Amino acid sequence: MDFDPAEYLASCSAIDVTHPSIQAKAEELATGDPKATAKRCFEFVRDEIRHSSDYQLNPVTCAASEVLQHGTGYCYAKSHLLCALLRANEIPAGLCYQRLSIDGCGAPFCVHGMTVVYLNELGWYRIDPRGNREDVQAEFDPPTERLAFSTDLPGEYDLPGIHVSPMPAVVSALTDHDTWDAVLQHLPDVPSAAKT
Repeated sequence: MDFDPAEYLASCSAIDVTHPSIQAKAEELATGDPKATAKRCFEFVRDEIRHSSDYQLNPVTCAASEVLQHGTGYCYAKSHLLCALLRANEIPAGLCYQRLSIDGCGAPFCVHGMTVVYLNELGWYRIDPRGNREDVQAEFDPPTERLAFSTDLPGEYDLPGIHVSPMPAVVSALTDHDTWDAVLQHLPDVPSAAKT
């Protein structure tokens, strides 16, 4: 896939790469080897930042620096933090999404957020920092993708593309609601026709 690496190193309001706290944490996680650094960043966000719904935590966070400050975020926000930490270490990274069944049985559906990192020896590689639990086991194991969820049910699918910045519907879900349970009642979705 052709891409401009500089585009996937940029800062924006949600992926605030230049924020001092992001810069400091990125430096702390750096190893000198991009692949090893990517793994450390992934494991930090997966394991040390608590998923808002799993832990029923407020405040609702969106920007990477907010996620780092409060130690909590939905999958989308955790992906923003991971993306920011990777970019701050000069590792190209973007966002990608899946459409998943909320209850694992079919409709209703929601968008699930992940990070995608560019590894020189592999290319784009999707990683899911949402946080493991008994029924979720996401790992950093290139070239094998070990994501939190698979898209097996009718209506579930991987959304196409690698996003430089978050989908507007994701930002709205995180900024229009004040509590973790309000976000849970208003998870973003995309029409199934978006697959084509």
